[in-house]
Amino acid sequence: MSDTSRLAPSDKELVLKVIPMPADCNANGDIFGGWVMAQVDMAGSVIPARHVDGRMATVAVNEFIFKQPVRVGDILSFYSSVVRIGTTSITVEVEVFAERFRAQGQFVKVTEANVTYVAIDDAGRPRPIPKRAIAPRVG
Repeated sequence: MSDTSRLAPSDKELVLKVIPMPADCNANGDIFGGWVMAQVDMAGSVIPARHVDGRMATVAVNEFIFKQPVRVGDILSFYSSVVRIGTTSITVEVEVFAERFRAQGQFVKVTEANVTYVAIDDAGRPRPIPKRAIAPRVG
């Protein structure tokens, strides 16, 4: 998929939508990269939360690429898919697309990331992810 498209990715699940506001801006008038990173962390945790049956923590940001600036008023759509499920960890890919305020219906990929989460016990130590069949998502 190119960075500019009329369509969202069909191989990932929409896990979050958000509109950045003026308070989220840096001195250049664009949205802070750290704000985008926090949103990606939340979006990335949605699918792993279905599998870990309990607490989890972000353990690695394996890749994070800012492709385009995010602007106030953009409608951001966060799409995620599982890359790998290990014994204690789940790695997901997150792609962020913006519908620009004045160009509704056209999506621009603004960020892509690869994040790993680990299942943890009450003491914060890694624990195995339950071994159960992962049913495909319908709908």
